[in-house]
Amino acid sequence: MTKLNLLFAIICISILFFAPNSFSIPENNDKLMQHGEYLEYEVSFMGAKIGLIKLNISNKELINEVLAYKVNAIIKSYDQLPFINLCVKCESLVDPSLSYSQKFVSNTKISDNSWTQQTLNFDYLNQKYKFTKYKDKKIEFDYNANTQKKWNDGFSLFYLSRKYLNYKKTIKVPTIIDKDTCFTTINFLGKKETVKIENINYPIRTVYFNGLADWEGLYGLKGNFEGWFSDDESAVPILAKMNVYVGKVNIELKKWNRSGWIPPR
Repeated sequence: MTKLNLLFAIICISILFFAPNSFSIPENNDKLMQHGEYLEYEVSFMGAKIGLIKLNISNKELINEVLAYKVNAIIKSYDQLPFINLCVKCESLVDPSLSYSQKFVSNTKISDNSWTQQTLNFDYLNQKYKFTKYKDKKIEFDYNANTQKKWNDGFSLFYLSRKYLNYKKTIKVPTIIDKDTCFTTINFLGKKETVKIENINYPIRTVYFNGLADWEGLYGLKGNFEGWFSDDESAVPILAKMNVYVGKVNIELKKWNRSGWIPPR
């Protein structure tokens, strides 16, 4: 193999497996990241409805010399459920490229008077990040690390997937969950499918993808996952299937507020 062919092969492999970081130049994604967008999802297990996920895109915020998209999220179990009492509030500052996170904060309710907070601050210019964990406002864990990668949190992954939905390649995304550094593999297949969910009375045109979470999140969220996002320029997540401690859960779109958008037939 000539040196030129070897160089070409290395470039092709890099594009295939590390695309999100190679496309990290800021660009205008305001059409996809519509200000004020509100998406609400119902989580169910074996037909039993167990909780809600709410996502809202709010005002941009200046951080690390870029105007990042601010996403607020709430994950909450239904009050009437026995054995499950989950309430998590998150904020993710997503880079303008939608390829990685600039900052992530989560607050998890332990009891009526007790909360834990986790904060991830990324300093890409100096190739560093800092992870801090608090319990009731007292530091439990404080960790600084050097890094040459650009990282995603659990919610910035959500918007990265919307942007690259029709990419038709497999990507391996550096991900930080809790204090663990890991990867999320996403197979963007470009496969068109129709799905039916409870709160919309017609089949929805979607693009299907799947992947592997090489990490463990809330309630044992890990392993294989599947997603069906709307087959239009908004790429709104319609349905997802993920593995947790008890088995596979469904996450279905329940409500939305996005100007000019209706689920495509």
